[in-house]
Amino acid sequence: MPEWPHNGAIGFSVAVNSMHYTGVLMTQSSQKTLDLQVLPLRDVVVFPYMVIPLFVGREKSMRALEKAMDADKRILLVAQKMADIDDPGAVDLHTIGTYAQVLQLLKLPDGTIKVLVEGLTRVSVDQVVEHDGALRGCGIEIASTQEREEREIEAIVRSLLSLFEQYVKTNRKLPPELLQTLSGIDDPGRLADTIAAHLSVRLAYKQRLLETIEIGDRLEILIGLVDGEIDVQQMEKRIRGRVKSQMEKSQREYYLNEQMKAIQKELGDFDDLPSELEELARKIAEIGMPKLVQSKAKSELNKLKQMSPMSAEAAVVRNYLDWLLGVPWKKCTKVRKDLKVAQSTLDDDHYGLDKVKERILEYLAVQSRVKQMRGPILCLVGPPGVGKTSLGQSIAKATNRKFVRMSLGGVRDEAEVRGHRRTYVGSMPGRVVQNLNKVGSKNPLFVLDEIDKMAMDFRGDPSAALLEVLDPEQNNAFNDHYLDVDLDLSEVMFVATSNSLNIPGPLLDRMEVIRIPGYTEDEKLNIATRYLVPKQIRANGLAVEELAIGEDAIRDIVRYYTRESGVRNLEREISKICRKIVKEIALVGVKPVAKKSTKSKVLFAVTSKNLEKYLGVRRFDFGRAEEANEIGLVTGLAWTEVGGDLLQIESTLVPGKGNLILTGQLGNVMKESASAALTVVRSRADRFCIDVDFLHNQDVHLHVPDGATPKDGPSAGIAMVTSLVSMLTKVPVRADVAMTGEITLRGRVSVIGGLKEKLLAALRGGIRTVLIPEGNRRDLADIPANVTRALTIVPVKWIDEVLDLALESPLAPKVAAQLGKSKPRKAHSRVSTVRGKSKGSSNARVRH
Repeated sequence: MPEWPHNGAIGFSVAVNSMHYTGVLMTQSSQKTLDLQVLPLRDVVVFPYMVIPLFVGREKSMRALEKAMDADKRILLVAQKMADIDDPGAVDLHTIGTYAQVLQLLKLPDGTIKVLVEGLTRVSVDQVVEHDGALRGCGIEIASTQEREEREIEAIVRSLLSLFEQYVKTNRKLPPELLQTLSGIDDPGRLADTIAAHLSVRLAYKQRLLETIEIGDRLEILIGLVDGEIDVQQMEKRIRGRVKSQMEKSQREYYLNEQMKAIQKELGDFDDLPSELEELARKIAEIGMPKLVQSKAKSELNKLKQMSPMSAEAAVVRNYLDWLLGVPWKKCTKVRKDLKVAQSTLDDDHYGLDKVKERILEYLAVQSRVKQMRGPILCLVGPPGVGKTSLGQSIAKATNRKFVRMSLGGVRDEAEVRGHRRTYVGSMPGRVVQNLNKVGSKNPLFVLDEIDKMAMDFRGDPSAALLEVLDPEQNNAFNDHYLDVDLDLSEVMFVATSNSLNIPGPLLDRMEVIRIPGYTEDEKLNIATRYLVPKQIRANGLAVEELAIGEDAIRDIVRYYTRESGVRNLEREISKICRKIVKEIALVGVKPVAKKSTKSKVLFAVTSKNLEKYLGVRRFDFGRAEEANEIGLVTGLAWTEVGGDLLQIESTLVPGKGNLILTGQLGNVMKESASAALTVVRSRADRFCIDVDFLHNQDVHLHVPDGATPKDGPSAGIAMVTSLVSMLTKVPVRADVAMTGEITLRGRVSVIGGLKEKLLAALRGGIRTVLIPEGNRRDLADIPANVTRALTIVPVKWIDEVLDLALESPLAPKVAAQLGKSKPRKAHSRVSTVRGKSKGSSNARVRH
């Protein structure tokens, strides 16, 4: 049996009265070499002046005690390093122990020995050997030292006693009389050992105190230990208080619930109602779950039957069963297959968006022939305000599906999609399962809004969790972490919306991308006339007879008060007009005014002339064609997220050292285009009738106003070349011509993007002829017919063709005259011109 300290009523005490041991206990100035029996201790450290009972059961330990009793009743007490060692050797014992006196020994009926010992002094153990069936060791007594001044020691002692007094008051295990005992001890070393003996700290701390010889260091270590124990006791007190209040609350609720049940039973309220468990069992059997899911539900129900109704675990299982039973395992809506009705619904709700509507009608047409068909996974990409989310609602309406909008903007936690595991407190299913339970259908239309705005952090990547949801090969067995069963999402129709294609590649690969461009001016006019104006008239409590907004006014709102791809700001401006009309009717009221387009009378007619009265001065303006041909000034075409615009590019020569000066907040790509344009001009200087040394003592300054707007992109290359040639040859550029295209060093015109928006900007700005790259001829099929009818669109391949069309007069005769050739170079013939050929227009013509 190990030597455990007695933890009963006897405890241990500290010898206060001075005792003298003749020939054994030396003075502090002397040291004595000891040769004694060694008693290894487990989980206890004996300090000098400490009286403690020990229970001894190991053979070697009992043998050592017997030999000590036969001699002078002195023994060496040393703590083991590891308490689980039954037969310790010298390496298993600490090097500092306690020289002790055996006060009393009693043999117990079970064969163990109870011994009462008193610590005398510290001993440095030099050697421990096994001799005659017991451990015996040699050691040297160690006297405590004091290296600090008496005042400092006194201050430390006072601080220690104050802390220990607080510790005794909060510790019920220590008697209050201990404080009186401590007040009678004058020796600081003995005081420190006495306090250390009564501290409930770990064995390692007590052994450290035993091994600390300097009294000041020992006292400071004690101050830290006592202060730490006080903090622990205060924390334990707070925890006990919280636990007690929670237990009292739980007991009170249980008591009241039992009383309520008894009262309801007496009143007969429960006689006709089935029990909750029977109701759950009935739902599990009737709801139509798959076999594996039903087996899981029955298993959880059996667990619930064996639990106490008031236990926390029962509430968790009940909540899980509620979620599991709320999933629409068999419930679904009948998808509409009538294409005419679906097309009419889409056309009534949205103007334009032909590609999206066509894709939905294709899906419905195929579904009318195929019984089992997985829902399509579409991704609508376009700028804000073009109707991506509302289009999802219209698709749900056209297909007769329940509509679910799941906003993903700012979502960073993967558990938002898949849910939390049930091991977490307050766990719930993911938003996919939550929304399915909410709509009660297994084939709704999910709009995953702002899918490009998701992010990731230490909680996971939600875009990776969506891979399983949006993969047609996997979503028939979607596993939510909370439910932990397979859920079939193959019948759900997913429509994601995004402002850009900044979406992880694997996720983007699982979706069919449909781009929704910004609305043209004519499209915005139709949308406002058909939808926005009637909607805002109703929303602001007006009657149709009280307000009419003319088409000219709407067109001016689009041009001068909004600058966007969508129609959100347009709707706000129309709403602002309606509010002002309501206010004016309420305060003043005016006589009815005739609406120009009809014979009916209206109270207010908003036109282009009185628009500033309601919306204030114009906030925006659009680029317009120059009134006269000018040297070095070219009209380019630019594209932004809010549509196209005219871009003026101008150049001039200034005295300098042959540098190219670029201004107008040009981006890196545009700066490279300018360098390429200058290289093209220099390489063709002879052909353009330009001095090859035109950069000698001169700088070329190329500016793109306005300077406050950052600009970038490669499509201004041919416009820059035209500006430089015009500036160097003094030939003006036609003001009614605009151009777009990237230039190569060989003078070839490369394809560009945003052609539709650029042509619309040209038409709006009064341009009549637009030069585009030959490679963009195929894009003209997507241009509205009214735009191609109003513009002369000329596809070009080489910069020579651009200059022939853009400059006021051809360069070829001048070149021939300067070079002195007998025959002038034949001017480039006008290249093919496209006009009005778009979307099956019958009046299209091609001119060569």
